[in-house]
Amino acid sequence: QVQLVESGGGSVQAGGSLRLSCAASGRTFSSYAMGWFRQAPGKEREFVAGISWSGGTTYDADSVKGRFTVSRDNAKNTVYLQMNSLKPEDTAVYYCAASRRFGVPRDVYDYWGQGTQVTVSS
Repeated sequence: QVQLVESGGGSVQAGGSLRLSCAASGRTFSSYAMGWFRQAPGKEREFVAGISWSGGTTYDADSVKGRFTVSRDNAKNTVYLQMNSLKPEDTAVYYCAASRRFGVPRDVYDYWGQGTQVTVSS
């Protein structure tokens, strides 16, 4: 069982930056690939970025490529999402998720956090 708690969301103007954190419980954090997803009002939850167990491989959605960076610190049981050059269309609830496999589809992920709101104003 893995419990995930996101933090770092908030309100920012377009062009600004935020860093989201996701703290995981348990001693097997390094056994899980991690992903970040987001869900805007009226839209489906979509993949944003993912990172492999050791952090050696990352994958970003085209919509955030070059602006968002996912990283992890296995010693701290934490995964991060650095978001730069934020746009109003990035406004959503952001979720972190954990999976024994490294992938994009939502159903690959077994454990989910409660989400943190990110609001970007123009």
